[in-house]
Order: sequence, then structure tokens, then C-alpha cells
Amino acid sequence: MPKITDFEPKLLWQHFDEIRKIPRCSGHEEKAGQYVVSVAKRLGLEYEQEPTGNVVVRKPASKGHEKAQPVVLQAHLDMVCEKNSDKVFDFSKDAIELVIKGEWLHANGTTLGSDNGVGVASILAILEDKSLVHGPVEALFTIDEERGLTGAKTLGKDMLKGRLLVNLDSEELGIFSIGCAGGADSHMTLPIKRQKGKGDKLLKLHLSGLRGGHSGIDIHEGRGNAIKILNRLLWQLSQKMSIELASISGGDKHNAIPREAAAEIIVSSGQEAVIKNWLKNALKDIRVEFAPVEQNISLEVKEVSGPLPLVLTTESQDTLCGFLFALPHGPLAMSRAIKELVETSNNVASIRCNKKEAAIACSSRSSNAAALQAICDKLVAISRLASAKIEQPAGYPGWMPNLDSKLLKVCMDTFKQVTGKEAKYQAIHAGLECGLIGEKFPGMDMISVGPTLRHPHSPDECIHIDSVAEFHKHVLKVLEALA
Repeated sequence: MPKITDFEPKLLWQHFDEIRKIPRCSGHEEKAGQYVVSVAKRLGLEYEQEPTGNVVVRKPASKGHEKAQPVVLQAHLDMVCEKNSDKVFDFSKDAIELVIKGEWLHANGTTLGSDNGVGVASILAILEDKSLVHGPVEALFTIDEERGLTGAKTLGKDMLKGRLLVNLDSEELGIFSIGCAGGADSHMTLPIKRQKGKGDKLLKLHLSGLRGGHSGIDIHEGRGNAIKILNRLLWQLSQKMSIELASISGGDKHNAIPREAAAEIIVSSGQEAVIKNWLKNALKDIRVEFAPVEQNISLEVKEVSGPLPLVLTTESQDTLCGFLFALPHGPLAMSRAIKELVETSNNVASIRCNKKEAAIACSSRSSNAAALQAICDKLVAISRLASAKIEQPAGYPGWMPNLDSKLLKVCMDTFKQVTGKEAKYQAIHAGLECGLIGEKFPGMDMISVGPTLRHPHSPDECIHIDSVAEFHKHVLKVLEALA
């Protein structure tokens, strides 16, 4: 396989190659921050690091451009750490394994971390390259973006002087983001009671093969949610014959559509074949339903020997399965102002059971503040009906588009100069740090740009190699134009 350090631009890919070796799951970006600081020290650049881990590195203007407005280049240090269930990998110490497939760079069974590692690498390359033409540059590296924009939330109000911000976290070359959805999480806890089961056979169910993906960027495609599908099968099966639920689990990250889910059920001897046959036929119908977007849905049903676990009481089982069935997932409303833009959505993100309770997490998004509040209120109402506790930490604001933006015009003009193609702009149904940064720094003119990525937040994540070079050239041209 070719070395990515031989790709152009070399400085960018060299930094990305170092970043992929650094553990940086959300909430554990310390070493990534240390790497940024080490680069700043090596280059003799002024830097400031907050106790939270956010880092700002300041590069003086190139000669003759000292009076230009400072430009903030911003990316986040963390990555979503997802892997296939059969992949042996430790995100706390293992380097991301790279695989090149034609024009695309992938990881081997895990997320790649191009979201937002390529943005970080691009900024570090700009800090290192002394041949560039630019005004003063403030390079902002934030922490813990993926779990709820924590770095942007905690960013000190005296950290930035610039009022022109280029966020490097978009995912389609030549399509700029000029607005984004706000978001909020809900954490629900449902009490459950257990008892000794009446059956004598333990079956383990494992639903897999779904595409997963980003709960904002990919939600409009109608991809399957493994938790919702498996629970649907369990609920419908329980209406046909007697089963006893011992556990159900699935999902992990709040901003990733669950790709896999598992359950344990206890049944009576002689039922196994009938249940397996029912599940097989029910899965056929689900495969037909999801065929346009999911081609590899698989359900494994295994008989397991050994001690039988306690099962949920009939009341607890009915409540849990009904609760999961009732929770909304997917797009809930389309924008009335912007064609084909999802306005409001909800992601049923994860479920875990222990002896006494089931913990369920949802992630809600909307570009309309009232609609976001409404979906959060709906989750409260559903939780109350099931006698579940619900906690809803403070969310993050959306980012309203500004079609009169000076930065937008500069980015549109320079993209045409660099590529010979017309760029487009859009608002997106995902959270970007621009919303919080704009709220914290009034008057900030902002835009988000990036290379072409596919399937972020899943092990299918990949980046189009050639788009990285064009993306980086464009950012350099924007800096030159603003100088």
C-alpha cells in the first residue's frame, strides 16, 4: 500500500499520519492536544491551552499583511470511536490501521478519524508552512466536539480576537455549510424488576450488518436503527408466543445511528425451532422494507448452554419493549424554508440493561428552537407514561445562515479560482461548533468547509484522497484573499 505521507500536500498528510496514531476518543483527547502544543513549540509560535484542553495557536501574518483582519481556523481534536464487533482493537492505545481502496482512504474495521483529523492536519500544515501569504492566523483546536460540543461550550471569551472563522469540519468538497441544527440529548432510566424464568432454553439474538452512520448527516436516508428493529421483532414475537426477555443492548455514541443490537431471551423446550422460523420470516419482511438503503441486515440466533439469567417480569418486559417501540427515530419534520433539509429528528442512540434498570439515550436535533423543545418535551411525556426518569442536559444552539456574509462571498470566489467549478452552500442537519462560537463571540462571520468524506461515525468512514488536496488549496486561497 502507498504511504499516505507521500500524498500531496505532504505536510498535511504527514500530520494526519501522526494524528492517526494518537488515542483521541471524545473526552480523551489529551495526547492530541499535547501533539498540537508540541508543534507550536517546535515552530516557536505563541499558544494558549485552557484547563479543559482547548488549544489556540497564533501565527503572525506573513510580511506585508500585518494589518489584515485575523482569521480563525478551527477544527476539533476528538473522533468518534466505533468498530465492528468482530474487530480486535483498543482505541486507548492502538493506531488506526489504514486501507486504500481506489480513490478512497479507509480504516480497517474502525472509524478512520478523518472527522475531524484532516481538518486538524490542514491547520497544522498551515502553521508549519512559511511560504504562505496570510494575515494573522488564530488556530483553534477544540475538545470533545462529538459528544456535545463541550470544547466550544467551555471556550473562554478572551481566547479569540478574530471575527472571521473558517471551520474545517464539513464533509463535501465545494459544498459549504452556512448554518446548522441545534441539538439536545435525553438520558432515560426505566426501572425494571426481575424474576426466575419459566423457560429452560436461552437464546441469544444478534442483529448486525446495518450501515449506521451520523445521526444528523445520514438521518434523511432512512437507514435502519438496530435497536428499533430488534425491539420491534421482540415486541411482535411476544404478541405471538411466550418469550421471556433477559436483556437488550445496542448502540453506543449519541450521534451515531446504532448498527448492531443484541438480546437474550428464555423460551421453553420445543419452542426454539418455531421461534427461529418466525424470526427468519419476520426478518425477510424487514429486509424488503429497508432494501433501498440496507442490503446486509443479518440476525443470528444462538442456543446457549449454562446457567439461565433472571428475566424481566411480564410487566417490566411489556413496559420496556413498548417504551422502545414508542420512542421516535429518524426525520420528524422537513424544513419549510430550505428544500430537502431535515428540520427535526431524533436518534434512539443506545440501550443498556442491568439488574434493576434500563438506560436509554436519545439525541434530538432541529434547526428550529421551538421544534427542538417540542421533541424534547415529547420524550419527557413518553418517559412519564412509562414511569421512567429522564435527564436532559443543556443542549447547543443552531447557527442561522447569513447570505450577506463577506466570508461566504470570498469562499465562493476562491473556490472557482482554485477548481474552476462553482461551489454551493447549504444549512445542515448536524451540530457544528459555529453555533456556540457565534453565540459566544458576537459579530463572528463564519463558514464551514471540508474535503469529501463518506459515512462518518461508522467503520465505513472514508475520505476521498484527491479532494483533500483541493480542499487544502482552497483554504490557502481564502487566507490569501483575506490578507
